[in-house]
Amino acid sequence: MEVIMNRRGQSLCVRLSKVITALLLAAVPAVAQQQAAATPSSQDHSSQDQSKAEDKKNADPKVEVTPQSGTSNDRLFYTLPNFLTLENASQVPPLTTGQKFKVVARGSFDFVEFPWYAALAGISQAQNSEPGYGQGAAGYGKRYGAAFADGTIENFMVGAVFPSLLRQDPRFYQSGTGTFWHRTGYAISRIFVTRTDSGHEQFNFSEFLGSALAAGIATYSYHPRADRNLPNAASVWGTQVGYDTLNIVVKEFWPDIRRKISHKRHQDVPTP
Repeated sequence: MEVIMNRRGQSLCVRLSKVITALLLAAVPAVAQQQAAATPSSQDHSSQDQSKAEDKKNADPKVEVTPQSGTSNDRLFYTLPNFLTLENASQVPPLTTGQKFKVVARGSFDFVEFPWYAALAGISQAQNSEPGYGQGAAGYGKRYGAAFADGTIENFMVGAVFPSLLRQDPRFYQSGTGTFWHRTGYAISRIFVTRTDSGHEQFNFSEFLGSALAAGIATYSYHPRADRNLPNAASVWGTQVGYDTLNIVVKEFWPDIRRKISHKRHQDVPTP
């Protein structure tokens, strides 16, 4: 019984861990290349200046922070919403309560989210996780609705409700400097430490309290009755925090991957 109750959290965590680990491995060459370029010799100044000019030319304008909203229009791997990640933005105005809810709603109901949750529901259906949902179209529909609700409730609790109540900043400020492991440690630390609206550092109550409340709501409301217990709620909570941790590490290195992809595309374009 305990295995069945924890199956949802464990299987999802394993799947996401494998995917995100693969993405991080893809980031290592880009970071290494950036570090090598950070210590140029005197003979390489002209080529470095030219490379910087090309990077600026190839930069994605959608990544820039929107002054009116204090958020970006970036997308992880050009698909998944990444609106709360800021690059090279040490001084930005705090988000209002309305802006926090607006940007979370914008990401939660983005067109990409619908096929994303459909895929997660399909995997859950194939593994017959949470057997109380059953099989067939009805079982798939329940799994799809539960997956969508799980993600949406957690997004709002962590990114809007608690940040508004506690006056914390839900945005992630990318570091972009240092070694791969230094940047990885910085990204992981942001799960525990966040900024307040006034710019000071504070324990990330929004992450832990928001994800805990979201796990409780999900477990004790619309998930199968057999799974409505404290151990399963704790498992779901841990899975959500783990996913958020992996996700924020990917956000730290995504700009490096994006620049490498953009640079390669520029090199592949034939010169007229």
